Amino acid sequence: MTDANSKIQETVDANDVVLFMKGNKTMPQCGFSSRVAGVLNYMGVDYADVNVLADDALRQGIKDFSDWPTIPQLYVKGEFVGGCDIVTEMTLSGELDQLFDDKGVAYNKDAADKIREANA
Repeated sequence: MTDANSKIQETVDANDVVLFMKGNKTMPQCGFSSRVAGVLNYMGVDYADVNVLADDALRQGIKDFSDWPTIPQLYVKGEFVGGCDIVTEMTLSGELDQLFDDKGVAYNKDAADKIREANA
């Protein structure tokens, strides 16, 4: 296992929810990262943010780790969920709520409902 791989695995194992993103949760550096961080922030999810721009090995490593070509990437309880389009779709369909419920991740259900109402 490469250094980046072990770092990624340790981060995923140590945190219930992890977002590998460009920038960080308070200052995303791309629109896709901003959208996913915005959803998680608005829903009050406690998550670790990992800035892939700070480390080139990590930036490529996360793509190899998940076999997914784009960033951001969301992990919940060790499971790769997806990128911006998938997280957006899951948020609007209620699947993200269901995943958080199933995995025991705390979030604000009212906030999730407001996101759906605003996008109906």
